[in-house]
Amino acid sequence: MSDENHDDKVLNERLEKLRTRLDGPDGERLADRADPNRGVKRTGGDISKALKLSSEFIAGVVVGGALGFGFDSLLGTSPWGLVVFLLLGFAAAVLNVMRAAGFVAQNDLRLKNGKQDDTSAR
Repeated sequence: MSDENHDDKVLNERLEKLRTRLDGPDGERLADRADPNRGVKRTGGDISKALKLSSEFIAGVVVGGALGFGFDSLLGTSPWGLVVFLLLGFAAAVLNVMRAAGFVAQNDLRLKNGKQDDTSAR
């Protein structure tokens, strides 16, 4: 019986040492410290950004489709205008979403006082 008590005591000591190694200095768990979203407060900003990006995408595709349908109606080239402008609208929508998300840089050339501001090229 004393061997079982001794084994339990040793196992409990090992478990306590493991817990102290896993816990941080302030008692924070290791799994919590590894969380990349730790300390990030969720706000309405995330939802608004998602709505903005989705509306940019939908608007580009819808405008491309509407222009294609309009050209097909005027010129009688159905369905080629719709197909071409739908693809162009899709490409424009993807580009707009990437710009809004910050994956594609904005154009650096700006017009300033009627002249091109090319100081960034220097």
